[in-house]
Amino acid sequence: MSTGKEEIETEEDFVAEDSDEGETPVEVAKTNLTKRRIIDNYLEERRLQKQLSDYDFDF
Repeated sequence: MSTGKEEIETEEDFVAEDSDEGETPVEVAKTNLTKRRIIDNYLEERRLQKQLSDYDFDF
């Protein structure tokens, strides 16, 4: 184990290249948008069902 007094050598010219970096936020945004649309559709369906059940069909 290190005593904490030693210097750690690092490579200063190291560049991390990650090709998936740009695509990940897009997928997350699409997933969140899809989930939100599903929830909105479900809530709209429940609202419409409630309106139908509350509607007086006696003419």
